[in-house]
Amino acid sequence: MPGRIWALVIKEFLALLRDKKSRFVLIVPPVLQLLVFGYAATFDLRHIPYGVYNQDPGFASQELLGRFRGSSTFRQVATIENAGQIAPLIDNEKALLVLRIGPSFTRDLLLHRPAPVQVIIDGRNSNSATLALNDVNSVFLSFDTHWAAEHRWGKTPAQLVIRPWFNPNLLSRWFIVPGIVALLSLVVTLLVTGLSVAREREQGTFDQLLVTPMRPVEILLGKALPGLIIGGLEGIFIVLAAIFWFRVPFIGSVPALAAGMTLFLLAAIGIGLMISSLAVTQQQGLLGIFLFLVPAIILSGFATPIANMPPLVQDLTYLNPMRYFLVIVRGVFLEGDGFRALGPQYWPLALIALSSMSAAARLFRHRMR
Repeated sequence: MPGRIWALVIKEFLALLRDKKSRFVLIVPPVLQLLVFGYAATFDLRHIPYGVYNQDPGFASQELLGRFRGSSTFRQVATIENAGQIAPLIDNEKALLVLRIGPSFTRDLLLHRPAPVQVIIDGRNSNSATLALNDVNSVFLSFDTHWAAEHRWGKTPAQLVIRPWFNPNLLSRWFIVPGIVALLSLVVTLLVTGLSVAREREQGTFDQLLVTPMRPVEILLGKALPGLIIGGLEGIFIVLAAIFWFRVPFIGSVPALAAGMTLFLLAAIGIGLMISSLAVTQQQGLLGIFLFLVPAIILSGFATPIANMPPLVQDLTYLNPMRYFLVIVRGVFLEGDGFRALGPQYWPLALIALSSMSAAARLFRHRMR
């Protein structure tokens, strides 16, 4: 039995590697997606373009503007001479915001009077506007605190002290890149297993398998092992890229990550074999993979928190293996989690893997009959 299964595994690898399209799908898209998600999928704002309309000749306004110029978050793109230049700058999207400092800014501060600064911001993209305003508030709070201490205002205004856990600099890349381990591993595993049986039918070799002495369970294992190996290698490659290329800290347990990845891949293989058993052609298999993949990503917590979803949708996420593996991979990378902390994630993954593999076996036997 092991010899027959191994022979089928070798056959599957040869079928994948000899086909140029299959080689391209397995290698090029995952690498491109890793680079795109790693560099482009970010919630951080860098080099925010802003304009300055400074009507105050005093030193206080220069000190405030110096804090903006010295920050890597902001990039000054315009110096405005009159109020009429503000609207075109925002309307043409040359600047995300404009800082307008009144003519009495320095005098008001020296006289211990409120000195307002107007921030005109492009609100068409509310998410970017909110993030930019948070960065502006941080600069103003720093300036306010320094000024109050230097000029003996007495008590400084109320301060917001932020202490992020697990991600001190709040880098969204540290959140996104570990999630890519789950995302791309799922994509590759589904592609390998979801098209395997359908490809045999299209090429007319499925009937040849039926006349061999191999039993259905042996054929099923022979179809599953290539997905496990390729998905595992893909996951290892992305983990190494996350650590050594994107510099995401890895402070958890390697065995804990390996166990979670194995269970996750088994669950994905079961789902892929179910799709492949139901599909008659590879086109139907690709459609089935797409129909599962998109909701699985959306309902996994990859980009949006599950807690913000409606209760009914939150209940549906418990059937999604990617939900549990995302908790595992992010916990191992950033929180230093081990087997004890990740126990509540392992058993649902194992249950989904067992259920999906059993369902795939039943469908496969039904197809063979």
